Amino acid sequence: METAFKVKNLKAYYGPKEALKDVSFDILKKTVTAIIGPSGCGKSTFIRCLNRMNDLVLGFNVKGEILYDGKNIYSKDIDVIDIRRQIGMVFQKPNPFPKSIYENVVYGLRIQGINRKETLDNVVEESLRKAAIWEEVKDRLHTSALQLSGGQQQRLCIARAIATEPEVILFDEPCSALDPIATAKIEDLITALKQEYTVVIVTHNMQQAARVSEYTGFFMMGELVEFDATQKIFTTPSNKMTEDYITGRFG
Repeated sequence: METAFKVKNLKAYYGPKEALKDVSFDILKKTVTAIIGPSGCGKSTFIRCLNRMNDLVLGFNVKGEILYDGKNIYSKDIDVIDIRRQIGMVFQKPNPFPKSIYENVVYGLRIQGINRKETLDNVVEESLRKAAIWEEVKDRLHTSALQLSGGQQQRLCIARAIATEPEVILFDEPCSALDPIATAKIEDLITALKQEYTVVIVTHNMQQAARVSEYTGFFMMGELVEFDATQKIFTTPSNKMTEDYITGRFG
């Protein structure tokens, strides 16, 4: 299988504090990779390195390389806006804009100067279908997105991420604010999305990681303790620390 990301000796700092310590592993295209570990272990810092979201944090610094399609995304000649277009992100809490459902989906396209109604209409329907919410909202596209339930808002945010045609979708604990029914819908959606996209999901829910991913990385205190096929991580981990975390002895 082809590699989407090659992470090499990645170190990340918030001022003098080291948040990631020498992390190296590959993320394969069109698979779901889960990042697990206790709070404060570097999961969110890591996933935000993949589309340079951490650049927006004062005092953040990174060393090492993240190769995306063979190019280091931290090299000086890289267009960060282009990177973020190719690598979409869905956050922990649903964050629709205070606009209509329709305008939420086309927001990224309008920024790119795409305003042709037929094009936008097609993208809205296709993105909402891929996000498994079209049937629920097709008759109220021009009502406020803030009227949707939490689970619907999160699927709308996924549609918004899909609309700009990314190659990768990053999920940072996408279900932590949702009830079990909404969570199940998002998990089904993630499983479907890997047919077209590379998916990386940070989750504190180990059952979720086991259900949706093919590969899992276990982080602890900023270090990648173990990375392997999900089934192996959850049945016969190589590292005692991984085993202790998964069996609930700590974390």
